[in-house]
Amino acid sequence: MLDNIGKLLLLFGGILVVSGALIMLGGRLFGLGRLPGDIFIQRGNFTLYFPIVTSIILTILLTIILNLFRR
Repeated sequence: MLDNIGKLLLLFGGILVVSGALIMLGGRLFGLGRLPGDIFIQRGNFTLYFPIVTSIILTILLTIILNLFRR
């Protein structure tokens, strides 16, 4: 039982590492986070950044990828 939980935790950890690397590189390579439609407001000491379009695109891509793995 604990062996299965350990394997599952390693799998999730690997997925998180790969996802983090893709997100870090994606911002530099593909312009993720700076797409038209992302909200960026800066006034004085206040900065608001809401990457709505980037979030939608990542959600669609992850949905497609996860659906491919389920089948």
